Amino acid sequence: MHMSLRWFGSKHDTVTLQQIRQIPGVEGVITTLYDIPAGQVWPIERIQELKKEVEADDLKVLGIESVNIHDAIKIGGEDRDKYIANYIQTLENLGKEGITTVCYNFMPVFDWTRTELAKMRSDGSTVLAYDQKVVDGIDPQSFLDQTNNSSQGFEMPGWEPERLAKIKELMEAYKDVSDDKLFENLVYFLKAIQPTCETYGIKMAIHPDDPAWPVFGLPRIITSKEKILKVMKAVDAPFNGLTFCAGSFGTNPKNDLPGIIRSLPGRIHFAHIRNLHHFGEGVFEEAAHLSSDGSFDLYEIVKALYDIGFEGPARPDHGRMIWGEVAMPGYGLYDRALGASYILGLYEAIQKSDQRK
Repeated sequence: MHMSLRWFGSKHDTVTLQQIRQIPGVEGVITTLYDIPAGQVWPIERIQELKKEVEADDLKVLGIESVNIHDAIKIGGEDRDKYIANYIQTLENLGKEGITTVCYNFMPVFDWTRTELAKMRSDGSTVLAYDQKVVDGIDPQSFLDQTNNSSQGFEMPGWEPERLAKIKELMEAYKDVSDDKLFENLVYFLKAIQPTCETYGIKMAIHPDDPAWPVFGLPRIITSKEKILKVMKAVDAPFNGLTFCAGSFGTNPKNDLPGIIRSLPGRIHFAHIRNLHHFGEGVFEEAAHLSSDGSFDLYEIVKALYDIGFEGPARPDHGRMIWGEVAMPGYGLYDRALGASYILGLYEAIQKSDQRK
């Protein structure tokens, strides 16, 4: 396991590479070209500049999160092949620079959904939170406006303003896209990019839907062990893998998180490790990574990754906002640094216990 931190680039992130470099055990970053819209080719010169900037601070680019999928590909529109060709060119450019882990998602319209971006907890920290009743009582446009108004001016991942400015048109475009149709379009996309991925050794790591159930009536196809195994079987090749996200799968407390991990040896290419605290059906908030602070057993999650021989990049996922920090919701420095140290401590203990048997 190679510990990393998500970094949005010097023009978009309050956290610096110099700060990330000082977190013990963190080897590199998971990053992106945040200003390039979905569907456009990432120029190789921009990738080279990004890589050079990261390596100048003695870190590595351990993966990309995300090369976003254009809606035409998800919907199965007439121009999807054009956007798939652009995606393939981006993958080629990344592969030529030795960047071979790519996280992406196939969620319609909203990349992720939370009803509060700064819910106050009893310890004075703030966290991302979700309440299904809030979603049920609001329309997509009002929800989008509410989220943007509480983002403290940050452009959040998956909430691209140019794309979501057409929220009504997007919702209309997806009205006839069922779960089955979305799944078919995912398989079409994966088979189209497979030759390029295999040529350059690129590992595609699909991110689960967040939350793990339909929102605003939109289809969801990556919500459980059964559904991710269906994707792995449909395109049964090593390049086609999963971003195991504890927080996203864990939005549904019925999902057995260690069980999902153990069902996918060799197919988990990237891991997001975090904790949630469930309060009832459809009501949860994000927590500190420490097991006792939430509803997940982080020891069992990390042990399952160790047991299947996971060797890819991992990162502490969304953190609390603590110690007065002002940053992109979920992506401050301090709590994620604590999370990285905690996860690495668990991993070291598991590894040493195994070696001493």
